[in-house]
Amino acid sequence: MPRLKNTSTSSSQVAIVGGGPAGLMAAEIIASAGFSVSIYDAMPSVGRKFLLAGVGGMNITHSESHEKLIQRYSHSSKHLKPYLDQFCANDLREWIHGLGIETFVGSSGRVFPRDMKAAPLLRAWLHRLRELGVQIYPRHRWLGWGDKGTLKLIEKREQQETEKWVNADAVVLALGGASWQRLGSDGAWVEILREKSIEVAELVPSNCGFEFSWSDYFREHFGGAPLQTINLTVTDEDGKHHSVRGEAMIAKTGIEGTSVYALSSVLRNNILTGKKAELVIDLLPDLSEEKIITLLNKPRGKNSISNFLRKQFNLPPVKMALLRELTSPSIWQDNKAISQALKALCLPLTGFRPIDEAISSAGGVKFSEIDTRFMLKNLPGVFCAGEMLDWEAPTGGYLLTACFATGRATGLGVIDYLRECHA
Repeated sequence: MPRLKNTSTSSSQVAIVGGGPAGLMAAEIIASAGFSVSIYDAMPSVGRKFLLAGVGGMNITHSESHEKLIQRYSHSSKHLKPYLDQFCANDLREWIHGLGIETFVGSSGRVFPRDMKAAPLLRAWLHRLRELGVQIYPRHRWLGWGDKGTLKLIEKREQQETEKWVNADAVVLALGGASWQRLGSDGAWVEILREKSIEVAELVPSNCGFEFSWSDYFREHFGGAPLQTINLTVTDEDGKHHSVRGEAMIAKTGIEGTSVYALSSVLRNNILTGKKAELVIDLLPDLSEEKIITLLNKPRGKNSISNFLRKQFNLPPVKMALLRELTSPSIWQDNKAISQALKALCLPLTGFRPIDEAISSAGGVKFSEIDTRFMLKNLPGVFCAGEMLDWEAPTGGYLLTACFATGRATGLGVIDYLRECHA
């Protein structure tokens, strides 16, 4: 573990392992207090996942009320609230503005940089860190600790690997979860911490797609098709209903998309506990079942039932095909059954997609293992931040918001720890 020699501000050395948002924010806070900070990252450059997340538009946070934002973290809200209170969505926006990057609120309430890109923000941030004296060491993979508490690292350059040992007065671990492994978050740290008797909840997919075995015809013709203007509902193990209105996408392996991701924690937990993971799809959320029956009872003329439905409800081909895919042919002679299917089409999911395909992961270091400063209780001087902690959130800026907030809180915790040791 970190060995304290001289903890004066000018000589204390802080090592941060992981160059994502949480690690970079911790680095800024600690370096701003005058401590010497070094960042070690396994990838050729820092912020890789941050950059990829911003390819389709950098959704940095959300503009909804603070109280509602806190609720987005579900069972983790009680743990994250103190730190989100100290660095809320508005504080994050002001911090971004301080880097010279303007933000705006989109029609969905999501907050974006003015140019929608992550790269300018990251460049400005790294420039600030360099001015603070932060040293960044890419291509350095952390392998744990040596006998004397030094950090063991492997530097990879071309075909060569060099073993390095680093002394630090405090260490921040900000290694992410286990999604998008090609960007550096591979979850290899889990076993390292477990060997130190740190309790880590299993890393599982979050904001992920779910599996269903479509017919060959449906998969071939509608794989990749968007499913728009729908309402999705799932029931958790306690019998509580969770609903999201929005859109999804038919995948060749099942279903995915923003609305599915918002329900992924409930669906995943149902699957893991052997409960029913049934996604109920309302294909016509703007119409009541009674209104649908009234329209269905109108004279059909020479129209087939398919043409009648398509014309009467303006159903796109994918919704018509999905209706046929998931229902028995017998319903087509019963307007009541058709109406019920349109309002509550049941998709029995069989599994979730691999964690490496997920946008984020759940699980990680349990909050019972850290103190209020994010320091591991069993490893004094070692702190954890960001997605490697046991929390999850839906997409919409919530993931980044908590990473920034925990990174900031960890930085303040390190400062407090070092000053306490020096006192």
